[in-house]
Amino acid sequence: MEKIVECVPNFSEGRDKSVINAISAAVESVEGVKLLNVDPGEDFNRTVYTFVGGPEAVLEAAFRGAKVGIALIDMSKHKGEHARMGALDVCPFIPIKSVTDDSCIKLSKKFGERMAKELGVPVFLYAKSATKPERVRLPDIRKGEYEALEEKFKDPGFKPDYGTPVFVPKSGVTATGCRDILLAYNINLDTNDKSVASKISGIIRTSGVIKKDKDGNKIIGPDGKPERIPGRFKGVQAGGMMYDENIAQVSMNLLNYRDVNLHDVFEAVKEEAKKLGVKVTGSEIVGVVPKESLVLAGKFYSKKEGVKITDEDELVSFAIDKLRLSELYTFKPEEKVIEYMVEETGPLASMKINNFLNELASSSPAPGGGSVAALSGALGTALSSMVYNLTIGKEKYEDVQDEIKNTLEKSERIRKQLTELIDKDTEAFNDVMKAFKMPKETEEQKEKRKQAIQKGYKTAAKVPLETAKACEKILDIAMVVAEKGNKNSITDAAVSALMAQAGVKSAILNIKINLGSIKDDEFVERISFEIDELQKNADDKANEIMKIVENSL
Repeated sequence: MEKIVECVPNFSEGRDKSVINAISAAVESVEGVKLLNVDPGEDFNRTVYTFVGGPEAVLEAAFRGAKVGIALIDMSKHKGEHARMGALDVCPFIPIKSVTDDSCIKLSKKFGERMAKELGVPVFLYAKSATKPERVRLPDIRKGEYEALEEKFKDPGFKPDYGTPVFVPKSGVTATGCRDILLAYNINLDTNDKSVASKISGIIRTSGVIKKDKDGNKIIGPDGKPERIPGRFKGVQAGGMMYDENIAQVSMNLLNYRDVNLHDVFEAVKEEAKKLGVKVTGSEIVGVVPKESLVLAGKFYSKKEGVKITDEDELVSFAIDKLRLSELYTFKPEEKVIEYMVEETGPLASMKINNFLNELASSSPAPGGGSVAALSGALGTALSSMVYNLTIGKEKYEDVQDEIKNTLEKSERIRKQLTELIDKDTEAFNDVMKAFKMPKETEEQKEKRKQAIQKGYKTAAKVPLETAKACEKILDIAMVVAEKGNKNSITDAAVSALMAQAGVKSAILNIKINLGSIKDDEFVERISFEIDELQKNADDKANEIMKIVENSL
């Protein structure tokens, strides 16, 4: 997706699965929208939906979901612990990628106008879309909640931005607006004392802590309110909590990661924890995170450690490592980073296994050996990742945990690359076929066709070369598995190596058949040298891994 807007509507229903599922279906019915998460809460009697897409698609999905929710939820019968004022309580629009605040403000206004006009729901604009200062904060609009609406509408100052100031018992009212993405982030401490986490939270959060005198009494200011010592950061809400009986956490919301990001609070909590005699052991992101946030953290740590990294995916991996996001459980970027979650898999890679095999067995010349080589490598790296996941958290392998986690991240990055190459190889072959079908009636057409064919053959050689290089890297991954991974799965290291070796050899065959049609001697010589080196390295590494495995059986 070139442009990404996130929408996080909160509906006042967390118990009736038929209603929850109906709203999900309405959102997913819009092409170009991806529903990332549905989080129902029975006690709150509230469900939070998270979906992304292009601006207009997200607007349509939000309205379709609202239409279903308004029809099925009756607020006059609603009870729940969470503050609420309507069937669709709040519907924020959040700019994620190549979208401005102004664009999302316009979206929220379009949404509000349509809600009032077509569904008869009074709508208030809040956050960055607010038309009045007293409507910026949602709690200010919600004050008194649903039960107070009828009385509040008698006040001319409570006139909604869209719709008439009339209490509608069944649907209540809705708030919508543009806001920054909120990052829910927890930092882990090596203590079971919650008060330590609470103390650190007070130091870093925006609101700080209440001033007290030497006897521990609150110091009251001239306005009659307790005076406060401001915290270190703006836009940070924080408090102490327990992850389990052994791990205290500084739990926080970052309201604008471009001002205060993950690495800022992580480093600050490390400093404050050290003063209190405890250590930070890791952290976790609750929910999803924009890629930019991790890229910014990666740039901070790469500069701090004097490591030159320019590739954004590598910066993401570096941030994951330095923030120790895999301490409690494996952090999977494809399940946590918004941009990765919305990436579309190619038609071949997204096929069911049986369908792929049928397509492979058909009379069509593509997919062929190049796609199979990439698939072979992807299977190999997936096996290595499996063993890593079976090793992480095991007391017996405590001394290699950091190395295993780092190598797992590399393994998953290679698997993603090879999965993309399954389709990329077939696309390269199809481009060559298109070049052969170009017109050749005039000399000019013949020359263009000739150049296109040569360009196509070079691409058709470069793609399997990329596959061969990726597969060769898997052997380094499998080596770590064989030497340091869970010994109960050591034979999987051997199979991983064999699949990677097969991927290298298969890809090289596809390179060679294309080199035979390329007229650029310098190109052919350079690629030929590369594949000879790749083949030798792959065979040497595979043989070494097999010896390690055989000796352990």
